[in-house]
Amino acid sequence: MREYKLIRSNRKTLALEVSREGEVIVRAPKRAGSGEIERFVAAHEAWLEKAIVRQSERREKYPEPTAEERERYIAEAKAVLPGKVAKYAAVMGVSPSGVKITGARTRFGSCSGQNSLCFSWRLMRYPEAAVDYVVVHELAHIRYKNHGREFYAFIESVLPDYKERERLLRS
Repeated sequence: MREYKLIRSNRKTLALEVSREGEVIVRAPKRAGSGEIERFVAAHEAWLEKAIVRQSERREKYPEPTAEERERYIAEAKAVLPGKVAKYAAVMGVSPSGVKITGARTRFGSCSGQNSLCFSWRLMRYPEAAVDYVVVHELAHIRYKNHGREFYAFIESVLPDYKERERLLRS
């Protein structure tokens, strides 16, 4: 049986995740039995194999930057992202309350309930088309606080090719 880290919480369903380091994480409801969890992991073995390979390829393609590279990415993010936010906010008719640059590892951007946007400096390692997509995605959350149909229609009205841009983030 495959090794995994088990995280129990007040959730209702089982979920699998493969970390950047290739660690398998199972998220489970507090009441889920060990047999149920084992069967779930075994049933998703093919997906796990692919996900582990994908994470390995991603680590090779985007290794952890040196301190010097990190500082360069942070400076680039601070120089580039506020301008992109201003440009697309005007096009979309939304107003963020602020823009911050973070070192987040698991997400490229976020939008708070107060419409403050955060972007990871790690985003600067991706093509400009992907960066623009993340900016538009987070700005769209000012109007739609979910990932519903209207949310993606709003994004598509600004970036008709958003699906291709989104794929750039997964490569």
